[in-house]
Amino acid sequence: MLNKIEQDAEGYGHLTTFLEAPEDNTLADLLYPKITQVLRKLSRIESAKARAHAAMRALRSFASAFKVSVGDFSLSVDPESGTADSGDLETDLTELLLRVGEAARSGRTAWTLLIDEVQYLTAVELSALIVSVHRLNQKQLPVMFFGAGLPQTAALTGNAKSYAERLFNYPPVGPLGSAPAKAAIRQPIAEQGEAINSDALEMIIEQTRGYPYFLQEWGYQAWNIAATSPITDDDVVQASTNAIRRLDEGFFRVRFDRLTPKEREYVVAMSELGTGPYRSSDVADQLGVRVQTLGPRRAKIINKGMIYSPAHGDVAFTVPLFEDYLRRMASQVASSENE
Repeated sequence: MLNKIEQDAEGYGHLTTFLEAPEDNTLADLLYPKITQVLRKLSRIESAKARAHAAMRALRSFASAFKVSVGDFSLSVDPESGTADSGDLETDLTELLLRVGEAARSGRTAWTLLIDEVQYLTAVELSALIVSVHRLNQKQLPVMFFGAGLPQTAALTGNAKSYAERLFNYPPVGPLGSAPAKAAIRQPIAEQGEAINSDALEMIIEQTRGYPYFLQEWGYQAWNIAATSPITDDDVVQASTNAIRRLDEGFFRVRFDRLTPKEREYVVAMSELGTGPYRSSDVADQLGVRVQTLGPRRAKIINKGMIYSPAHGDVAFTVPLFEDYLRRMASQVASSENE
């Protein structure tokens, strides 16, 4: 979705910046080279040259204040003392982005900033970003921000700044409904002049729960397995086996391997309760401990993007079918121990 928004923004003549917020890097390090590129483009617009130069000086100050490694993106300008150099991210990021917005306005263009995996921003970074966007909005500067993240993103922004709920829209991006999910499978097949029968289609929707990535995986497997057209439910049965194996070996395994033994114990306890959401107290009962002792462990698993809290006192997995994978893992462990 962010890729499509970026494409649309460029279609309207916007300068765009796309970045992904990883767990092991700072927002300042991520933004510096991207903003450098934007300002160099703006500096080529005659009407924006002066503002772009001023923004570059602010960016140079910002890089010094936060010890950003500039690498190949060094700027041959002097820093502007007293601008974006206080060391307070909330203040300095706001001053920097205002300068970028002013340069864009002078160049009669706009800048669209897109950040994926917003949940990995620290509380300080998220707060600074919200304040900056708020100030840009107040100044009516031509800067747009789009962020994407796991379901806890709305709660995180609200915790960072209470007015964030008024500043942003939070459209949920979840599983596809029945009609679009079926179209996602049927249309690519039809474009190749082939077909899939209704029972096979219903089986794929049921197996994937409408999750877009899983629809892709099941569709891929069913297409490769089917020897004739239309694709049948028998083809989908075999496709499901292959798809689940691939997910177990890659998609799910990568997530599981990121957890510590204690964190794995927590998510396995969740899976043993069936299909979520789950009450935190029920997970504690499953583990035989007091719910109060699990708070830090639960928070770490949320920070890793494995689970989220859909409501107070509840937890749920961020991707469907993960509980099934955990039960399969537990069953395999039990079988090996019995042997």
